[in-house]
Amino acid sequence: MALVVGIAGGTASGKTTVARKVHEALESTGVSFIDQDSYYRDLAHLSAEERREVNFDHPDAFDVDLLMEHLEALKRGQAVDKPVYDFVASTRTGRTTAVHPAELILVEGILVLHMERVRQTLDVRIFVETEDDVRIIRRLTRDIKERGRDFDHVVGQYFRHVRPMHLAFIEPSKRWADIVVPHGGNNDIAIDMLVGALKSRLVKGR
Repeated sequence: MALVVGIAGGTASGKTTVARKVHEALESTGVSFIDQDSYYRDLAHLSAEERREVNFDHPDAFDVDLLMEHLEALKRGQAVDKPVYDFVASTRTGRTTAVHPAELILVEGILVLHMERVRQTLDVRIFVETEDDVRIIRRLTRDIKERGRDFDHVVGQYFRHVRPMHLAFIEPSKRWADIVVPHGGNNDIAIDMLVGALKSRLVKGR
């Protein structure tokens, strides 16, 4: 049975960096990677203007049924076809990426500790914590450069959706964490300790 590790934290907290460093350190063991962002609901039925107003930080924005279906399949040793999401258009592209089963399954996303169905599948629960001012600057930079947003939209979205959802759902989910990684993906000491703990769990067969 695979070891399933959830990595959660606020927007732009460094979750993906932590997941990448764990993946690289344990690549020889075999790692499957599932990012929650790939499981946003398809909003193709909405106009472009309507999509821009969707609260993407709320649990309802995600297709949890499909995410759970894929996690359970990977745990059974079956490959899955992960959706490819277009973050500029806020729709699924229709393409998929094959994810193959492995001894270690990494599940990364803002709400993986909040969502009870997902949380119950996790053997190890990680929360990545980063200062709020650092996170908002990272989010602002990412959304403007990579997702085609303008400054006013990103700031407005932050106050309408991102911050309230962080306080309501994401920050409280930290209580479910087995390990809290402070200072995000730059904390190599904490990440090295995490990798060592995961190696030990894998050797012991969970």
